[in-house]
Amino acid sequence: MTLTTAEADRILADHFAPWVQDLGLSTVEADEHHAVLRLPWSDRLAREGGALSGQALMAAADTACVIALSAARGGFGPMTTVQQSTTFQRAVLARDVLVHARITKLGRRIAFLDITLVPEDTEDTEGADGTAGTRGVGEPAAHATAVYALG
Repeated sequence: MTLTTAEADRILADHFAPWVQDLGLSTVEADEHHAVLRLPWSDRLAREGGALSGQALMAAADTACVIALSAARGGFGPMTTVQQSTTFQRAVLARDVLVHARITKLGRRIAFLDITLVPEDTEDTEGADGTAGTRGVGEPAAHATAVYALG
C-alpha cells in the first residue's frame, strides 16, 4: 500500500497537535516501507547558538513514523509511540532536514522503525559516473529508533 503526498499531508493536518503542525513538516514520499518528510529550517526552531533544536528533530522523527505506518497500513489508524531513542550526531545550521522513517518490522500490534535525519544539502550525492547518487546517503544529523503500539 502507499499514500500520495497529498494524502500523507492531510494526515499531518487532521491528526496532529497544533504545535506539531507548527513545525511545517511536509511529505516528500511515502510507501509501504518508508516515509520521507521535510522539516523546513526556521529560526523559531533554533536553540542558543543557532542549531536546530533536538526537540524539533525528535518530534519530526516521531511524526515521520506515523506517516510511514499509515502508508504501510493503507491509512491512518490508532497508534502510539511506546519507545523512541535518538542520538544526535552533528548540528544542523540554517538547512532543511529530510527525515527518513523506515519500517523494519510491522506486526499486527507492534511496529519497529529506524529513522535517519539528514540535512538536505548532504542528501543527494553525485555518482562516480556523473549521474545522481542515492537518496539518503548524506551525513546524518541524528538517528533514532522507535517502537509503536498499533490499535
